[in-house]
Amino acid sequence: MPDNAMLRGRAAPLPTPNLDTDQIMPKQFLRGIDKSGLAEGLLYDLRHDGSGQIRPDFVLNQPAFRGVDMLLAGPNFGCGSSREHAVWGLQQFGFKAIMASSFAEIFYSNALGNGLLLATVSESDALAFLQESRLANGPLALTIDVQARSVSSAGHSALFSLSDRHQRMFLKGLDALGMSLTSLPAIEQFAQAHWQRSPWLCDVAAKTRGRLDEALR
Repeated sequence: MPDNAMLRGRAAPLPTPNLDTDQIMPKQFLRGIDKSGLAEGLLYDLRHDGSGQIRPDFVLNQPAFRGVDMLLAGPNFGCGSSREHAVWGLQQFGFKAIMASSFAEIFYSNALGNGLLLATVSESDALAFLQESRLANGPLALTIDVQARSVSSAGHSALFSLSDRHQRMFLKGLDALGMSLTSLPAIEQFAQAHWQRSPWLCDVAAKTRGRLDEALR
């Protein structure tokens, strides 16, 4: 079994519906030219008040939830802009999986492409896990079986949806490019057959540029 086929962690409840990427990673933290330093910005306006002071009542600021690595999120998590920094910030903060009844489409693709597992469960299952978390009055221990596409706690279990492609990507630790390269022989075979059928299209951009350069000399 691959190392990442079974995820075990502690989840914090964040049931806010329609939590968008502008809230997950505010714009003032998008100034860097690389992926580093984004943990500070994660959910900044929820974790801090208007003067920049920590909100002690926010779940991730509470001592009991320190070090959690999973989220029980509300529906349509990750809506809004397509900024990939939201995914990077979640990972840098320490999250490895998020469970919700629905996710925004672009955020979903960004997350799975970066190895952040999103488990889409039914709304009733999401509510059951959230209720169990409230009763626990602390982090909820979760086990996610990626191969079986199931998630379980001490008091509830559910199946989650995950496409075959995204499942393979996660289990093999591949991003979208890496997944495409697993089909490289088939890609090369298709390309060769394509050029044989339509040789006038082969390297047409380079040939056109060469003719233009020659004409300008």
